[in-house]
Order: sequence, then C-alpha cells, then structure tokens
Amino acid sequence: MSLVTTTPFSTTGLDELTPSRYALRVGDIDVLVISDGVLPIPAVTMATNAAPDALAAWLSDMFLPPETLDWPLNVAVVRSGGRTILIDSGLGTEFPDFPRAGQLAMRLDGAGIDPASVTDVVLTHLHMDHIGGLLVDGLRGRLRADLRVHLAAAEAEFWEAPDFTRTAMPAPVPDVLRATASRFLAVYRNQLRPFETEYEVAPGVMIRRTGGHTPGHSIVRLESRGERLTFAGDAVFQPGFDNPGWHNGFEHDPEESTRVRVRLLNELAASGEQLVATHLPFPSVCHVAVAGDAFRFVPAVWDH
Repeated sequence: MSLVTTTPFSTTGLDELTPSRYALRVGDIDVLVISDGVLPIPAVTMATNAAPDALAAWLSDMFLPPETLDWPLNVAVVRSGGRTILIDSGLGTEFPDFPRAGQLAMRLDGAGIDPASVTDVVLTHLHMDHIGGLLVDGLRGRLRADLRVHLAAAEAEFWEAPDFTRTAMPAPVPDVLRATASRFLAVYRNQLRPFETEYEVAPGVMIRRTGGHTPGHSIVRLESRGERLTFAGDAVFQPGFDNPGWHNGFEHDPEESTRVRVRLLNELAASGEQLVATHLPFPSVCHVAVAGDAFRFVPAVWDH
C-alpha cells in the first residue's frame, strides 16, 4: 500500500495543534481517517475475563493508567467511484460530560469535507459511539436527503429489542445505548439499506458482516490495484493483539467475538494488508504480525 501526501481531500480549514486526520490511498481509493476524540472508560472493561494481576501487568507494560483509559474514537471517509462514504460517525453528544469526544462535525469542516457531499454511510454497528455523530444537529441537518445508510439487517433487527445479558458495561451505558439506537432507527429508517452477509457500496468498498461484538457487527474491506485495507470497527481492541481471548465488556457474544477477532487477525497477518479500527490509537493504521499464539500491533510509519 502506498501512503501519499497528495490526495483530493482538502488540507485547508480549521487548524489544530493535535493532528486529527490522516490521509492515505488504497490503490485508486482515497481514505481519510478522522479522530472523533477520546472518551474515558474503566480499564477493567477492556478485559472482563482477565485475571486482575494480568490486566494490571498489561496496562503497566503499555504505559497505560491502571483505572481509567482514554478510549480513541476513529471514523473514516472513503472516496471511490464517484461516491463519498462515511464509515461510522463517532459519539456525537450522547454524553455531554465527555467534551473531548463528538468532534466529527468540526473535523469534517476542518478537512474541507462538506457533509452534503457524503453519498453513503456505512455503520459497523449501532453502538452510540458509532452512530451518535449522525444525530447531532450540526451534522444531521447538513446531510443530503438521498443519503444511503448501510448496515447489516441482523443489526437493525437486534436493536429492536437488544439483549445485554452477556455484556459487562458500566452504568448508565446500557440505557444510553438502547435509547440512542432506538432514536437512530426512528430518524434514519427510510434511508437504511440493510444487507445480509456482504455488500459492495462502491468499487472496491465491501461491507462484510462478522457478528460477535453485536449480532450484525460488520467490517469494511477496501481493495484496489492489489492494495488492501480493512476498517475493523470493534472487532479488535488494543489488548486484543497480545491477548485475543480477553473479552471486552461491550461484546454481546464474548466467545464469538474472540473467534471473529482471531480469524480476522490471522487473515490480516497472512495478507499483509493494513488495518484501521475504531478504538486503536489514532490514526490506528497498522499491520498485524503473528507472535506465537497471539499477535503484534505494528504501527504504520506516517508519511508526511
């Protein structure tokens, strides 16, 4: 894959001291990774089935705080075949007490991307930190009337009556998740384009349902001119490379999530393609390497 500094994405607009967007190309496909910010999360949520001393050791080895972590939120804008595709939309204003998250609308403007130019939205799943941005007045009212919103049919069906019995999320997250998904489905019902297993949104832009994290959780595979990149949504979290069997508290089927994660990481290690995921450190562009019975996160070198 070639990382290039010259892309059709604008570099004008709001200037920030901390970089919040990163442009690359996958063959003929333009990709812009955008940070929606970070939100605090209890560290134990990252590994609910891990022994406390094992989790503490991992956090220490990674120079991460022992109690509360800043969880990155990454989204992406993809351009292919005349279509502009937003992959997920961040947190929005679902948690007003988290002012460092919900930055998407401002950062689209900073990147020179008019929301009215977005033809399609792809949702990996309907958790609030992936759909909240589309409910913000400053963004929702600027989207085109014929916007197409793609998600797995199983995901929309699940959120009609969600089951949280196997999750381990801190309060009041379950109630907010349920309310946000319900509101989202009501607002965007007529624009939903559900698919069963996989769907090609634009040339070389394929959505594929994996399940696990939620019943309809999906990933996005980009492929053009022999180059590939996968946007993995919540299939992979930061501890999942070293400890792929650790369960995240947001996973609705922890065992299936582990199978999905291991299968995907093995695929990525074998193919050598690049990976982007929602909750990996921005811009999250990396490779995956096999390390014994686990994996290694290998960050891509930034191309300036």
